[in-house]
Amino acid sequence: MSRRTVGAVADGAFKVLLAAVWIAGAAPLGRLLGTPAWLMAASGVALLIGGGVEVGYTRSRSMLTYTRLMIAYDSGWVLTALAGLLMARQGSGAGGEVWMGYQTAAPLVFAAVLVAATPVRMAPEARRDTSD
Repeated sequence: MSRRTVGAVADGAFKVLLAAVWIAGAAPLGRLLGTPAWLMAASGVALLIGGGVEVGYTRSRSMLTYTRLMIAYDSGWVLTALAGLLMARQGSGAGGEVWMGYQTAAPLVFAAVLVAATPVRMAPEARRDTSD
């Protein structure tokens, strides 16, 4: 297993773990971020789906596709976190909702693009190795 594959699996596993935390702690985390509990729970479900798809497709999608998707996802994460912080500094209560809104939509988009991506073809000997 390549380092990139390990990275993709770790990224997906982290999303699944974070999803469990957000679902279990939806109410207190929502109060902390100034977002409704339902948005925290919805975001957790979206992360669970996105992380599960990410882990599930590591053998059948190119690591170039994964790398591009992770860069786009993380770039959007940073930008919406900054936007949320700026909104909070200006006294707006919507910063947490902006950030959590992104966290609800982005994993589903990530998963949809990954599912729609062209599968990689495995060499016959690699297929035999995975069927054991």
